[in-house]
Amino acid sequence: MDHKNELVERILALKAERDAIILAHNYQIPEIQDLADITGDSLQLARQASSIDRAVIVFCGVDFMAESAALLNPDKTVLIPSLQACCPMAAMATAEQVRDKRREYPRAAVCSYVNTSAAVKAVSDICCTSSNGVAVVRSLSEQQVLFVPDKNLGHYVSTQTDQEVILWPGYCYVHERLSLAEVKAARREYPQAVLMVHPECRPEVVAEAEVVLSTAGMLRYAAESDADSFIVGTEAGLLHPLRRENPDKHFYLAAPHMICGAMKQVTLDNLLAALQHNQHVVTVPKDVAVAARRALERMLEVT
Repeated sequence: MDHKNELVERILALKAERDAIILAHNYQIPEIQDLADITGDSLQLARQASSIDRAVIVFCGVDFMAESAALLNPDKTVLIPSLQACCPMAAMATAEQVRDKRREYPRAAVCSYVNTSAAVKAVSDICCTSSNGVAVVRSLSEQQVLFVPDKNLGHYVSTQTDQEVILWPGYCYVHERLSLAEVKAARREYPQAVLMVHPECRPEVVAEAEVVLSTAGMLRYAAESDADSFIVGTEAGLLHPLRRENPDKHFYLAAPHMICGAMKQVTLDNLLAALQHNQHVVTVPKDVAVAARRALERMLEVT
């Protein structure tokens, strides 16, 4: 038996022994996605995390995702296999900064992307994901909405609603780096392919695309579409489930640099260590957790 298969067998045995479930984001490395009980985008995983009946949740993703699972499951043990799996965009807004900005816009609702810390969620009115951002903002009665922290997703949402969306200057470095020139070059190379991009991309890239969707949306669209080739404007990890679920179709990454280093920190080795040693338990202070959980639950009620 090779090392990889041995690791998988040990992980599965420990998972059963500890009554654990493994959640993995669509950007995780292929062997983690293949091993997970549930894979998905942030909204799918938040929904699953709100109704899990296992004693232990191992979250294969980045820090804010594991925090959200802990917020929605206060009586369960939530583990993150790697402490290096930290989302750079989530670090672009602090609770203190959001409080200061609220004072500048006292009539605005604060909608925080799930790609934020629990502390930021706690000073927000509601959360959203890339899947439901438009629906969440439209659900708000306020005519001004402070959107934290992704300026590109916020801009996309602003084009789909009549409300004034005030943009925070944060971004996902993976999507922000995708340029219009790179997208046009990919179109020239694959002229028959459908261009589908994530709404975290720059506005000019979003405007160029036929389809603007979350990762879960891209998976659904590719499966249902009559097209047989696609240019994919999101993190490289999504190519694995796209190709696995659509073996007769062709998928091309919009640019080779679209790789999130934080998402690649989880490995079979540190996943095994997390289960073996109850390693890297995710906790949120109670005073923060109550308010942050309220913002997440309000999001789940909308969608």
